[in-house]
Amino acid sequence: MPRTTLTTKGQVTIPKPVRDVLRLRPGDRLDFIIGDDGRVLVRAGTASARELKGLLRRRGRRPVSLAAMEAATTRHHRARP
Repeated sequence: MPRTTLTTKGQVTIPKPVRDVLRLRPGDRLDFIIGDDGRVLVRAGTASARELKGLLRRRGRRPVSLAAMEAATTRHHRARP
């Protein structure tokens, strides 16, 4: 289990295995999510556009135009009470 030490300034060095899993690079931000049970979840707070490319792509699905997306959201919001 990777371990680190808190400095007097409240800083820690994130161990390399953790940086590798989170794909962290200098300048990246981290999100800390505090659960009701006191557990803290740490996750990378930034993602590059390159990492997001193709995230929503599915085989056989054709691209949707911006006009079609806007029409769908308009229909959705009109249908809500």
